Amino acid sequence: MEYRTLGKSDLKVSEIAFGAWAIGGWLWGGADANDAIKAIETAIDHGMTSIDTAAVYGFGLSEELVAKAVKGKRDKTQILTKFGMVWDEKKGKFFFSSNDNSGKDIDIYAYSSKERVFADCDKSLKRLGTDYIDLYQIHWPDATTPISETMEALEMLITKGKIRAGAVSNYSVDQMSEAIKTLQIASNQIPYSMVNRGIEKEIVPFCIENNIGILAYSPLQRGLLTGKFKKDHSFGDGDSRPNTPHYKEPNLSRILEFTGKLKVIADDREVTLSQLVLNWTKEQPGITCVLAGARNPQQVLDNVKAVDFKLHDDEIKNINNLIAELKIETKP
Repeated sequence: MEYRTLGKSDLKVSEIAFGAWAIGGWLWGGADANDAIKAIETAIDHGMTSIDTAAVYGFGLSEELVAKAVKGKRDKTQILTKFGMVWDEKKGKFFFSSNDNSGKDIDIYAYSSKERVFADCDKSLKRLGTDYIDLYQIHWPDATTPISETMEALEMLITKGKIRAGAVSNYSVDQMSEAIKTLQIASNQIPYSMVNRGIEKEIVPFCIENNIGILAYSPLQRGLLTGKFKKDHSFGDGDSRPNTPHYKEPNLSRILEFTGKLKVIADDREVTLSQLVLNWTKEQPGITCVLAGARNPQQVLDNVKAVDFKLHDDEIKNINNLIAELKIETKP
């Protein structure tokens, strides 16, 4: 496993990080806590030492599970978490309504005032069972709070030693431009996959030019690029994936046909489809780290093998040609 520096910070992260969204259960149809803890432990033991979570994942549950998994191994890990998604008060910009892990209706707001950032940080530190966070990221932009105020809060947390580096997530070029006037952000966490390449036009060039790392999330497009799903797949209650654009027609049929062709390349190389996709993604321009979610140790062991090979030029050319031919409709 290679370790890469995030932007101008002194923080190094594993080229593939453990994405801890799914283990929170929320929007994923539930999750098994024991499997989740074992999955993170397996990831750390195999060099995937960077763990990305968020306060809102499972409404604190994901962070609590991460705490249990890294206990006794904190010095070997990098904890990346996020703030600014509020479910306990109606402040900021309304984001959406959902159900919590018990099925109760709940409203989510994007809110990141200075006071809220400080409060969120303390809550995350407590849930994570640690006295510092390696990378602290605003989860989504908050239109009701000046970006400079949120960045000032991150700068103060760095000074206090509560976080090592501050960063953003889901930020546009304009928002990043505003952020770096106050704080040299370490990275931007943004969705990116073979079938979702919208960041390549503006965000990737900006990050490269300004030495900002990119954490690519949903590289497997929430499981769709693993080859494990069919058109008639039955999802669990509370799983939001069927309502996302890539799981809807005509995208679903087009992507399944694409993964079928991609699997031929993976089979020739004697790797899994997931490993091929993750390997390609981590080598794209500007990408510092790829987040790979897993619910159990077996999925982790599959993911970590994505770093064990290097794609040949002809393989990359064939993959890129298949991607270029794929037509995705981005409107919901």
